[in-house]
Amino acid sequence: MVMPRPRIHNWNELKEARRHLRHSLTPAEAALWIALKGSKLSGKKFRRQRSIGNYIVDFYCPECGLAVELDGGTHFDPARSDYDLRRQQFLKKLNIRVARFENRLEFESPEAVLEAIKGYLTTP
Repeated sequence: MVMPRPRIHNWNELKEARRHLRHSLTPAEAALWIALKGSKLSGKKFRRQRSIGNYIVDFYCPECGLAVELDGGTHFDPARSDYDLRRQQFLKKLNIRVARFENRLEFESPEAVLEAIKGYLTTP
């Protein structure tokens, strides 16, 4: 008998947190979302504020197993860095790659961010 795989995406317990994050995007997230939504980037569908296990990622492309994170100042706090590392290790166990960019890069060079994301989409 084959055991069903446990559900890891969009747990009901995180529904309100996801909704809150979607409605309060940072300016960098809002700018990147404009470029990603509607399968605009390489025809790939992205979801925003997607939960995977107990973690919520900024953007996720299920087809490519790619999470995209935009990091603001809070991500450079040592306690937050530990949390980010645990999250990245959890996602790696699920074969989900994580592309991280500083918020300021999205404002200074949005084309470079999109090109880097395209690179992740075309490599396994």
